[in-house]
Amino acid sequence: MTKPRGRPPRGDGLSLPRILDTALALLGEEGGKEFSLRTLAARLGVTPMSLYHHVPDYAGLLRAVSDRVYGTVLEGVSAGAPPLDAVRAVLLRYHGAVAAYPRLALAIFTEPAAFAGVTREITGQLTAWLSVLTAEPDLWLEILVDHAHGSGLAFQNVDAETAAQLRARYAQALDRLLAGLVNTSLVG
Repeated sequence: MTKPRGRPPRGDGLSLPRILDTALALLGEEGGKEFSLRTLAARLGVTPMSLYHHVPDYAGLLRAVSDRVYGTVLEGVSAGAPPLDAVRAVLLRYHGAVAAYPRLALAIFTEPAAFAGVTREITGQLTAWLSVLTAEPDLWLEILVDHAHGSGLAFQNVDAETAAQLRARYAQALDRLLAGLVNTSLVG
């Protein structure tokens, strides 16, 4: 028997939280299909057009998902925290979020309009702290964020033991990079 075409019955339960939960499940699957509105709609059992009642487009979906995933990265960093400590804490949290959903980072890279919301807030706050630490905040932002992305993407399809080793190596490498930032700032 084929599914009837047209509108789903009222009360189908489609909501933004359900869409985001399903999107995160798709993004978290190992060797999963390409992430798209079409694959998301298929998983939800709805037409792709029904998603547009909740998100404006693919970039809007990615913004909503990234706001959920990266939403806690800036939390708990006190306004009076030393900038170097704040940068380290935020980058460790950001790396953890990228590592949890590496396919989300890849999807955002392919859709520049998705870089907004919380991801833009994180970038802005890191730039502000780095401006206190160095005369080259934009350069250091690129170095540090690119390192977090590269290391976080390595978490695709790894077991728990390997993930723990990768997290420890990232923290060690981040400390070396931050020491280099401080040393460069003192010399320059």
